[in-house]
Amino acid sequence: MKKNRGEEGSTHNQEVLDGSEIVELIGNKEMFSSFADHKFEELDRDRDGKLSMKELKPAVADIGAALGLPAQGTSADSDHIYSEVLNEFTHGKEDKVNKTEFKEVLSDILLGVAAGLKRDPIVILRMDGEDLTDFINSPSFEMEMVSTYSQLDLAEGSLTDYITKALEKLRVVQGMPPSSDPWVRSNVVEPALQRLMHGHEKPVAQEVFLEECKKVAESIAQHLKEQPVIVAHTENTFDGSGIKRLLTNKYELDKSLDAAMEVLPKDPHDKLSKEYLRVAIDTVAPTAGLPPFGAVDQMDTVVNEVFKMVNADDGKLVDEDEFKKLMLEILGSLMLQLQGNSISVSANSVVHEPLPFSSSLLSPMS
Repeated sequence: MKKNRGEEGSTHNQEVLDGSEIVELIGNKEMFSSFADHKFEELDRDRDGKLSMKELKPAVADIGAALGLPAQGTSADSDHIYSEVLNEFTHGKEDKVNKTEFKEVLSDILLGVAAGLKRDPIVILRMDGEDLTDFINSPSFEMEMVSTYSQLDLAEGSLTDYITKALEKLRVVQGMPPSSDPWVRSNVVEPALQRLMHGHEKPVAQEVFLEECKKVAESIAQHLKEQPVIVAHTENTFDGSGIKRLLTNKYELDKSLDAAMEVLPKDPHDKLSKEYLRVAIDTVAPTAGLPPFGAVDQMDTVVNEVFKMVNADDGKLVDEDEFKKLMLEILGSLMLQLQGNSISVSANSVVHEPLPFSSSLLSPMS
């Protein structure tokens, strides 16, 4: 879905990924079958008609990227989610997965991704310098740069250091791609910084700072005009409203709790270890409007505090009813915490592929 200037913010050219293409793909049985066959054959390196755990790992990594998780192996807290995705394919066994099983699980997972995109769309921005030029020529640019100047420690550092810090404060809605991105820094920011005057006095006067900032920003805008940068932008606010909706819908709540219980192991006496509460909460997280654990640091902190409050990590065995009560207590506590202090997060990443999913998980759609 395309949106033009004025529909949402000041973005000149953007595409919104809201999951509708995935739903359309899966709804068309012939198209999805072709898509899944292609993906299966791509993964089946030894051409034995089945996928081993090793062959499934690239697909699991792509799904993790689509869910916004850090790369596997970089966060112990999120690695168990990758393990759960792999278990969905293998049903917890070491056996290979045939094409039929692969299609069924892939369909379920992609529908889950689509639901997440519907709730929290990804906006693909084509940054071509037009928005940045508009911002540079507006009164807001000088006001923001003056504010930035007042916050700088001018006793040390060069003019280049100061302007680099100023550029870091500019946002994608102002037409500036993330300057912290290595590609943007080396291909856009550093060439523009070469235009700076040299031999300036210290401390750097405000007038000099503003003048040079504008020159660098104009150079960046010109570069973007010649070589636009594509940025994937997401913006989410976790305020507990999703949890509230779930808790007040008994049918949906019971369905979510039962679904979470189905994937958890029980002992011979039908009791569950409280150590699986994190897995259970992650299972209901999409329905409750929560990110997976390990995806948002601020949310992880809140979750850890709530788990500590209810002694959820003591590893004790409880029956199913008690386990569900603990889940409800955790969800209720998270809701209250977020209602009192909501968490807003945004992320921007430079996209070098048609879609912001590693290894082009959904590439046949594009």
